[in-house]
Amino acid sequence: MKRTFIAATAAAALLVIGSGAYYVSTSRTVAPQATYVLLDGSQKTTADLKGRVTLVNFWATSCVTCVAEMPKVIATYDKYHAQGFDTLAVAMSYDPPAYVVNYAETRKLPFKVAIDNTGSVAKAWGDIQLTPTTFLINKRGEIVKSFVGEPDFADLHRLIEKLLAEA
Repeated sequence: MKRTFIAATAAAALLVIGSGAYYVSTSRTVAPQATYVLLDGSQKTTADLKGRVTLVNFWATSCVTCVAEMPKVIATYDKYHAQGFDTLAVAMSYDPPAYVVNYAETRKLPFKVAIDNTGSVAKAWGDIQLTPTTFLINKRGEIVKSFVGEPDFADLHRLIEKLLAEA
């Protein structure tokens, strides 16, 4: 009976994720240390994220949900960037770099885009496999919320506003 319950719970979770809903975690842990190689060849580290509220979004050009949510990610960045908000889009290791560059240029992504060629960044952030997976980081560099799938952007905006108001 216990195995049946666990199997049913797992199946229901997969149905929810597969239906476009998302999983949310609200743990408060320090964002993992990683080095991000940006499209221009420069590097950024997790430590560089401190002092700003930051959305770290793991995505792929082949991910339908990622592509569908990207205009909302851009709009969120545009709305809050001047207030101390930033976005870092991390392309998965299996995403061909030429595709990522083309996507970023043709969509005029206004935020930093990194390519995780080796998979080390995804590994550091909890061995990310599913896209989109998104983390909201506060000014102290702590993970405030994580999402697998597209977030509810109205709720996300309210949380960003709350975090931006914090000292």
